[in-house]
Amino acid sequence: MRYQISGKQIDIGAALQTHVQTELGEVVGKYAQRPTDANVVFSRSAHEYVCETTVHLSTGLTAQAKAHATEIYAAFEGCCDKMETQLRRYKRRLKDHHKDRSEPVELFGASSYILASDESGTADEPESLQPMIVAEMETKIPSLSVGEAVMQMELAGAPVLVFRNENKDGLNVVYRRDDGNIGWIDP
Repeated sequence: MRYQISGKQIDIGAALQTHVQTELGEVVGKYAQRPTDANVVFSRSAHEYVCETTVHLSTGLTAQAKAHATEIYAAFEGCCDKMETQLRRYKRRLKDHHKDRSEPVELFGASSYILASDESGTADEPESLQPMIVAEMETKIPSLSVGEAVMQMELAGAPVLVFRNENKDGLNVVYRRDDGNIGWIDP
């Protein structure tokens, strides 16, 4: 597994890097047989340290965890515990998908836009009906089954996931509803 351990305006020493590699390697290796890479970022937020971890698995799933603590090692341990809880919760499902899927998830490129919000609060007619684009980015759309898409959305902690349905070969959306259930849009 490849590790990218960095700090935002924090010097990360060799001892912390070694600790992160051994502890995270144990946790991820215990629940996921073929992790590809891990990205660990340490930062400061007022008096607390923040640890954000993202682990990419060979099945195409991505697990994310974030923790805060007053000590940097405690922040990492909290993050590692959250990652272990996520992977343990989905271990059976990950293993089932791992057996069915012999190749990694196929990804397709797409454009992603961020549109400016109307913060003026006025009910006046806008100058133009075209929204103002704040940012334009490239994003990846995975080819997944509906079950894998729901699992990926929950692992990432995202409210919505757009994916290509590998059974019907069309774009689908899964999202978390206000009542706590999962919605699936299949056009």
